[in-house]
Amino acid sequence: MSCRPKDPAILKVFVRSSTNQLVNGARVVVIGDQQSNPPTLEFVDTSYTNSSGFTTVDMDQYFNTSGEENTTGYFDILVKSNNKQATGYTRCRINTTSVETIYLP
Repeated sequence: MSCRPKDPAILKVFVRSSTNQLVNGARVVVIGDQQSNPPTLEFVDTSYTNSSGFTTVDMDQYFNTSGEENTTGYFDILVKSNNKQATGYTRCRINTTSVETIYLP
């Protein structure tokens, strides 16, 4: 018997304009929601969307430090592109890919 490798925890964030176009180069900041129930530990990660309008955040960096009993985290998402800003919220689980779409005004 061999151990099956575990899937990574990934957060994939798409950013769209008010006309539904995918946005390249938008700044995406993911912040752990310490007020959630159960509380999410401190976490901040910043990345930028690619030419396909999305970015991926490696959430294993959160789950590897949060402890084995912590299998879910809640995160605020802040997006900025040029002078436009938008926010979102997501739940991430260990060994799972979460996908969110944020629409700029």
